[in-house]
Amino acid sequence: MARLPRLVIPHQAHHITQAGIDGKTIFVDNADYSAFLDWLKAGAKQFKVQIHAYAILPDRLHLLATPDDELALGKLMQWLGRYYVPYYNAKYKRSGLLWQGRFKATVIEAANYFLPCCVMIEEMPVRQHLVTSGDAYSWSSCQHHLGMRADPLVADHAMYWGLGNTPFQREAAYRELLEKGLSSAHFKAINDATNKAWLLGSEAYKADMSKLTERRVEPVARGRPRKKLPVPI
Repeated sequence: MARLPRLVIPHQAHHITQAGIDGKTIFVDNADYSAFLDWLKAGAKQFKVQIHAYAILPDRLHLLATPDDELALGKLMQWLGRYYVPYYNAKYKRSGLLWQGRFKATVIEAANYFLPCCVMIEEMPVRQHLVTSGDAYSWSSCQHHLGMRADPLVADHAMYWGLGNTPFQREAAYRELLEKGLSSAHFKAINDATNKAWLLGSEAYKADMSKLTERRVEPVARGRPRKKLPVPI
């Protein structure tokens, strides 16, 4: 069966993840994280991708981003590979691939899933037992959203701005979301949609987005189609 093209819809939020090959550690020291983030910032600007949230973990990365066109995400991820992989291979005296296949991505309905996805991404360092709280991790957007530092990489989304009228209100409301944590249902829904590359959203949102792309936004229902009964005369 032919592989479906990646689902990318301009001006919509996307969850993107890329893992190291065979679970390999791909970020070893602070210099690795800093170099990668510099390339991410330059690439996002060049290819017109807004980065709303991110977590760079030892063995993978997560992004929540909005591209300006259908090719922007692919160009950004290629850019990151073009610069980071040679840097890593030269530094650690290795050769070959660094990423586990193609990056995974899906479109999410911002109204229902933007903030849960943002929380999920910034909880990842805690889930991996790297820190005890998200605000203690330097290589994610969490400190930006909590007002601990201004991150020039982050483009705040309307859903984040909707948390309050002032920076203090937004930061306090977001901290409450983090402390509450992500429900298991939201975690599963976001991960399943990303891994399977199907749009995550309401039926109305799926219907609207299907008009903007030739690619299917959800799987075809299984089973044979029902036979139409003859219309009585």
